[in-house]
Amino acid sequence: MKEALREAEAAGGENEVPIGAVVVARGRVIARGHNMTERLHDPTAHAEMIALTAATEALGGKYLQDCTLYVTVEPCPMCAAALCWAQVGRIVYGAEDPKRGYSLYSPSLLHPRTEVTSGVLADACGELMIRFFKDKR
Repeated sequence: MKEALREAEAAGGENEVPIGAVVVARGRVIARGHNMTERLHDPTAHAEMIALTAATEALGGKYLQDCTLYVTVEPCPMCAAALCWAQVGRIVYGAEDPKRGYSLYSPSLLHPRTEVTSGVLADACGELMIRFFKDKR
């Protein structure tokens, strides 16, 4: 999760919503991503989507059953559905997203075999978001 936090900090430094993600396979980081919606002018360029694309490229296939995605904020429904299609084995996230998190809309968006762990470094992850939006106001 500390690597995902570094990605989130990079996003914030680029005036992007500070969310970061990394994908781990066999104990090593194989992909990284942070929000790039502003830079790419693409509403789908979320941290999870960037990391997911990089991970499937690194592994040479579209399924990530043996991988863990670490992300600083609970995935949105779009990202959760993409993670389902990739059959990600495990998702670990920090801060909950009570306004746009997938669990608010449909917890069943994830693949039935995907394990989920929430609340990892939640305070640090949430603080990045709070600071970012406070500075915007």
